[in-house]
Amino acid sequence: MKIDLTDTTAGEINKALVQGRRAIGTPAVGMVLTLVIVTDEENAYDALKAANDASREHPSRTLVVIKRVSRSPRDRTSSRLDAEVRVGAEAGTGETVVLRLYGEVSEHADSVVLPLLLPDAPVVVWWPVSAPLDPANDPLGALAQRRVTDTYAAEQPVRELSARARAYTPGDTDLSWTRITPWRSMLAAALDQVVCEVKAVEVEGEEFNPSCELLAMWLADRLDVPVRRSLSAGPGLTAVRMDTSGGPITLDRADGSLATLSIEGQPARAVALKRRDTAELIAEELRRLDPDDTYASALAYGVERLNTVPEPAAAEPAAVAEPVEEAAKAPAKKAAAKKAPARKAAAK
Repeated sequence: MKIDLTDTTAGEINKALVQGRRAIGTPAVGMVLTLVIVTDEENAYDALKAANDASREHPSRTLVVIKRVSRSPRDRTSSRLDAEVRVGAEAGTGETVVLRLYGEVSEHADSVVLPLLLPDAPVVVWWPVSAPLDPANDPLGALAQRRVTDTYAAEQPVRELSARARAYTPGDTDLSWTRITPWRSMLAAALDQVVCEVKAVEVEGEEFNPSCELLAMWLADRLDVPVRRSLSAGPGLTAVRMDTSGGPITLDRADGSLATLSIEGQPARAVALKRRDTAELIAEELRRLDPDDTYASALAYGVERLNTVPEPAAAEPAAVAEPVEEAAKAPAKKAAAKKAPARKAAAK
């Protein structure tokens, strides 16, 4: 069921939610949190689809905050709130309210969201794009126990990681960190299988992918060894190579779905390591609402301490060798060229 409200208030939205639940015969029970998505019109559909898919595991009230840009100075002086209330099949297993803010009210989104939060339930704020540099001090971020950003969507991801480290507050997290959970699990399991000392590590992946830097910082922080960051054509993370006292350990994923784990003295084995979609990532983040100390420690290590190696350039084609006959005639041609002036002088 979908209810459209134009130039409305938070009180009218709450009434519409109650009306929608009564119409479909669903009580307001079973929702475990409030998920606030702060995005723009361009990315709202994808973010809302991911949240609806994640709601099958985490039934929640989803509030989508879209700040609309007014085109004329006159429109900027007027404030308006439009809402779209979805319940039932339209909203997954929870409730969804799409809020479109116009004019001055867009500067006070927290005042609009606050009356719509589920009572006595945790709040998670997610910025799919254009996240603030300091999420904890953002008016909406201040309402939440967990604040989810995605440095992969930033224009300069590596620089964004440094900004996140400076502004980190317990409760902050990043979907670029969530993407490497299978990699961290697989590497930890590989090291549990052998007794060895890790001497150096190389993390290989595509450029401008902050997940590669975060994995490298996590390994450097946990193992206390030099970690080199090398570039490849991708997709995403492609390989991790560890130089150990018991021989090399390599986790190589060239195609983005199936990886090969190689440990010295053991047969190579294929492991599933596919790239996950946004719904899986946000569902994982909603499983835990306490601060992620491991992420904080890896982020504090500092991306500037990594040794980045550029992608190797393609080898230039070798020069074409001269045919054997031409090579053999070359000395004779040079000698004939030297004798030519002498013959001309004799003729004179």
